[in-house]
Amino acid sequence: MSNMVSLEEAQNKLKELISQLGPGDELIIVEKGRPIATLSTKSAGPTTRRVPGLGKGMITIIADDDEHLEDFSEYMP
Repeated sequence: MSNMVSLEEAQNKLKELISQLGPGDELIIVEKGRPIATLSTKSAGPTTRRVPGLGKGMITIIADDDEHLEDFSEYMP
């Protein structure tokens, strides 16, 4: 579905007009009867399931260090 609004109305009510757009809707902004811009909702697109292990090798632990735990000793049982 597409709606047409004047440039002046779009400037005054842009936030409201955008919030009223639903999936697949389009807002056409006109000036002097001619379309000058189109706003449309962005489709979410197909979602894919994430696969475990994609970040493998991105973090390297240089050494095991338990000294930093001393700072949290008052919170530990």
